[in-house]
Amino acid sequence: MTPTATATGRREVRDGAVYIVFERTFRAPRDDVWAAVTEPHRLERWIGTWSGDPTTGSVEFRMTAEDPDAAPETHRILLCDPPRRLVTESTSPDDDTTWRIELDLTEERGVTTFRFAQRMEDAVPAETVGPGWDYYLDRLVVAHGGGDAAMVEWDAYYPALSNHYAEMFGR
Repeated sequence: MTPTATATGRREVRDGAVYIVFERTFRAPRDDVWAAVTEPHRLERWIGTWSGDPTTGSVEFRMTAEDPDAAPETHRILLCDPPRRLVTESTSPDDDTTWRIELDLTEERGVTTFRFAQRMEDAVPAETVGPGWDYYLDRLVVAHGGGDAAMVEWDAYYPALSNHYAEMFGR
């Protein structure tokens, strides 16, 4: 049974660039949520895993949630301030599109707010990116709560949420 698929992303302009931004809240310490989005064995529960040495400035990330044999993508680490902020960039080998991802975590009274943002270059397809991040972040919520992320079904998100995001970004 999948949670109700809802379009939660919003359009935001940061320093002149357009982003899609999502928020999720957790009744958990910020350190624990940080671990869920950065530690390979916890990350693997909901989206994929990474390998390499982050101190070199990059890691190899594989989105294995749907395909255990997914090809790795190099993510350059532009900023890492545990457990508050992580900014990475990767470039698609298919079309040279740069994917800039920004993660921000704040904690207040035992509740952590996780903000996920992706820069939306013109070539980035909002109609799949929006539903995709709603899907993955809902998987994160389920996995963090101790559930099986596989209960979150992609078909509930795509194409159901596609028009919403295409309209939001004028595509």
